[in-house]
Amino acid sequence: MKIQHNISLKPYNTFGIDVKATQFVEITSLDDLKTFLNTEKDFFILGGGSNILLTNTIDKPVIHINTKGIAIVKQTNRHVFVKAQAGENWHAFVRWCIAHNFGGVENLSLIPGNVGTTPIQNIGAYGVEVKDTIYEVEALEISTLSTLTFTNEDCAFGYRNSIFKNEAKGKYIITGVTFKLTKEHHQLNSSYGAIQSELDTQHCKNPTIADISKAVIAIRQRKLPNPEEIGNSGSFFKNPVITSTRFEMFIKKYPEAPHYIVSNDAVKIPAGWLVEQCGFKGKRFGDAGVHKNQALVLVNYGDATGEEIVALSEKIQQAVKKKFGIQLETEVNII
Repeated sequence: MKIQHNISLKPYNTFGIDVKATQFVEITSLDDLKTFLNTEKDFFILGGGSNILLTNTIDKPVIHINTKGIAIVKQTNRHVFVKAQAGENWHAFVRWCIAHNFGGVENLSLIPGNVGTTPIQNIGAYGVEVKDTIYEVEALEISTLSTLTFTNEDCAFGYRNSIFKNEAKGKYIITGVTFKLTKEHHQLNSSYGAIQSELDTQHCKNPTIADISKAVIAIRQRKLPNPEEIGNSGSFFKNPVITSTRFEMFIKKYPEAPHYIVSNDAVKIPAGWLVEQCGFKGKRFGDAGVHKNQALVLVNYGDATGEEIVALSEKIQQAVKKKFGIQLETEVNII
């Protein structure tokens, strides 16, 4: 365990917002975590810093989970169960799985953040959500310092949602995640978005999980800015889901709108399209802006404050609400 005081959190959040932590505690083991929690009960947990927007100095201790380790727990003829510690970088974990020919997470390539935060948000991309592969989640109960195991069902996963964002929020710290992955006969998901056309461009007729990952990475690199070059947190807004009845009225007015059927009574509208139609794509307001290639991504061009990013997001929400009657919800956690 390493403790520092009054340090900038700019290197620890992908938006690159320069706010300070009065106390910064790096946790590298479960014992470290338990030792710290024995004396401290009021703190802020920081993982990979990929899904947060910091707006103020954090006066309480900031716990940075930096535990490492990937291990095969068990195997069957078709499946392998792999446990990764919470501090493992998510994309590095995806690469590890692909190198071992373990399928299931390839569509989630290049998503920033750490393994421990993926169940909280139920990250997803290109037709796949992390809940599709999570077998169980290990977490430390803050009040008792006991380690508990949540099954996939226990996690109550929803669209960009889980029990850890609701009734279990603030009660547990995720320490590890076990994934159920395929060893052979992988079920490839290449029909969502531009994956198939990317595979065609690469003249790939019989794709492997590595090919799917390569295609996803190519698409993401074209559409999304690298946080190391331009501060951002990926998708800033959730894709809104509306009722089929409401969609019928919407599509009559906007027949060109892209959409995805979620269920018999629910249709998802891409938030990026809504934002773009309101004229925000590529717009810059000081050092806060909307990315030129993907209107769903808000960016920090250098010295934007968290408050300036928030102000821009609220301006976008108001414009989308006025034009389409749809309220956009933030996917990023604003602190």
